[in-house]
Amino acid sequence: MSPKILVAGIGNIFLGDDGFGVEVLQQLSREPLPAHIEAVDFGIRGFDLAYALMKPYDAVILVDALPRGGTAGTLYTIEPDLSGLDSVGPEEIDTHGMNPMKVLGMVKSMGGQTNRLFVVGCDPEPLGEEDDLERMGLSPPVALAVDEAVAMIHSLIERICAEQQAVAAD
Repeated sequence: MSPKILVAGIGNIFLGDDGFGVEVLQQLSREPLPAHIEAVDFGIRGFDLAYALMKPYDAVILVDALPRGGTAGTLYTIEPDLSGLDSVGPEEIDTHGMNPMKVLGMVKSMGGQTNRLFVVGCDPEPLGEEDDLERMGLSPPVALAVDEAVAMIHSLIERICAEQQAVAAD
């Protein structure tokens, strides 16, 4: 049996490279995906993501801009340790923003859990001047990383499926 996987794009398209996850999900949605893969652009809708994470997914892949100090366009795949995650009440969620850790804390406080969580992240280009703080569209190096991120997601899905098949065979 194939694992049920959620690929969730998050980010704000009005804040330049913060829209990376949204753009990757738009690209991914142009391809046919197997029935066991659900790909959703959550944008900045933290409540929607929290409620989606209450479903029993075998794995979740969050796709987001992830400033780690690297060159803009650098991609990362991370499997964070959520064992020390604190519960968060709905009053701590910004209804006009997206803080993935607070969303995961809200899921925990509602009794949900994520079996496996991966983050496919991309170092954004700094926004710079105050006039540039709100701009639509990805910077050139981040836009170039979108196709590679889609390929990384496909590889990650294949890995998750292979690992689950290996466990099932034992």
